[in-house]
Amino acid sequence: MFNEAADKFFSQMPSVEGAGGRLLTRTRGDKYIWGIVVMLAITSLLVVYSATGSLAYKMYKGNTEVYLFRQLSFIVLGLAVVYFLHRVNYTIYSRVSLILYLISVPLLLYTLLFGVEVNDASRWIKVPVINLTIQTSDFAKLALFMYISRQLSRKQKDIKDFKKGFLPIIIPVCITCALIMPANLSNALLTGATSLLLMFIGRVNFKHILLVIAVAMIPILIIVSVAVTTYDADKTDNTKASESSLTSVGRFGTWVSRVQDFIYAGDTEIPYQVQQQNIAIANGGILFGRGPGNSLQRNYLPQAYNDSIYPIIIEEYGLFGGVVIIFLYLVFLFRCIRIFRRCPYAFGAFLALALSFTLVIQAIANMAVGVNLIPVTGVTLPLVSMGGSSFLFTCASIGIVLSVARNLEQMEGKATESEQQESTVNA
Repeated sequence: MFNEAADKFFSQMPSVEGAGGRLLTRTRGDKYIWGIVVMLAITSLLVVYSATGSLAYKMYKGNTEVYLFRQLSFIVLGLAVVYFLHRVNYTIYSRVSLILYLISVPLLLYTLLFGVEVNDASRWIKVPVINLTIQTSDFAKLALFMYISRQLSRKQKDIKDFKKGFLPIIIPVCITCALIMPANLSNALLTGATSLLLMFIGRVNFKHILLVIAVAMIPILIIVSVAVTTYDADKTDNTKASESSLTSVGRFGTWVSRVQDFIYAGDTEIPYQVQQQNIAIANGGILFGRGPGNSLQRNYLPQAYNDSIYPIIIEEYGLFGGVVIIFLYLVFLFRCIRIFRRCPYAFGAFLALALSFTLVIQAIANMAVGVNLIPVTGVTLPLVSMGGSSFLFTCASIGIVLSVARNLEQMEGKATESEQQESTVNA
């Protein structure tokens, strides 16, 4: 006979209130940012699966799900990184920022000298135990922005002084950018631009910032000048400057070639990658595109799952889908700016702003390349391009931002409780 006394109440049963509930309870930070991370991760899973279907079929004898499960594993690992780092008090990042920066410099140097070389660029090193290839510039950028945020927060009294305020901040930026530049000029420029923007918000003397911009413009002007002076319209080869002795140094010839293609390429001389990007965008139309998994240009577009993933998004989801992606990044930036304005401590405010700036600027650069607004670069679309070390370091940056938001919520919660107690006592 059924014993009602032995039965359990619903509240005593393991359910959402169990392990999953405890996980949700322990998850804090800006809910909008969490939502954006999940939405971009789902988009990444869908688009990467579509973009790599043909490649996986050829490489793995018909198994088209290889890259899907690979991306899924990176997404799960990345979300775990976000969760773990958002649980850490963000003040710890200030304490370890100098150590991480000092580690990043020899890592960048080692990558230049002994890294894995692809397309005349040494950007990666292979970790022996886990057999994972890591792009050290991603780690270096994260360490640099943590260190800059620390310096800006500690030197506000002397921030206008050239020696005491400006040099301790700009020297690490110059070292990191100089070590990234030989293998990845676009990444170095984006890192430098983000650093200067952060310094401007951090009240660094504007004259000093203009001086840095003027010096940074010198190599850019040299590249553009060489591209213009060595261009020969009669040559059929797109790499117009290949015979110049100057362009034979490192990746200088590649930079010059890309500038020439962007400035001079006519309808019949458009680089292959740009042609395929334009076709993908034209196939997408205005509203809903060809539909998920129906891309045609994935079979022709180089790096369709990585650098050129934005045109694939437009082809499959239309211009509407492309606008939605832009909107998500802008909302992410807006929420991070809101954290910056609410945070009472300078380090947390600068840290949230720096990491949000670098991710959004990188996203804008990738999308601008995808629609042929700027010359071809090698930057990925954060949280959307196929996973790797870049995906994990992006998740680390977001986890740190959420750590600032989480601690801010706790401080505001304590302030609210104290106000309620005071009002109760007064009543």
